Amino acid sequence: MDTTFEQPAHARLITAEDQELQVPATLRYSSTDPLAVCVDFPPEVSLDGRGVTWTFARALLEEGLRGPAGGGDVHLWPCGRDITVVEFHSPFGMALLQFDTPTLRRFLLRTYTVVGAGEEDLDEAVEQGLSALFGSV
Repeated sequence: MDTTFEQPAHARLITAEDQELQVPATLRYSSTDPLAVCVDFPPEVSLDGRGVTWTFARALLEEGLRGPAGGGDVHLWPCGRDITVVEFHSPFGMALLQFDTPTLRRFLLRTYTVVGAGEEDLDEAVEQGLSALFGSV
């Protein structure tokens, strides 16, 4: 059975001029992709006017709540007790956002009530990943 849930989150985008802009985001998790979490941003906050979704490892979120974590396109680190910084890299640039740590922690804990740590069906996750990469080849 597929279980998917979403949780609203308020982020603060840090601009190149060190200004903070409030940005709505939605945290999303689905049992059909148990190793991943998603952060959805609405069209009005993207450069091209289309919604943006970032998907990364649930384990990365957990690690980033405790200390600096990540590589490649997504980096996370705590900034004091109440703020977690998330840095997204794309070919078009970089976005630096601050999230309330308690919000991210609540979301992460909810994911573990759906699929516990170590209970992920890795065979299914690998099959889905390969299907996404190669389609029907």
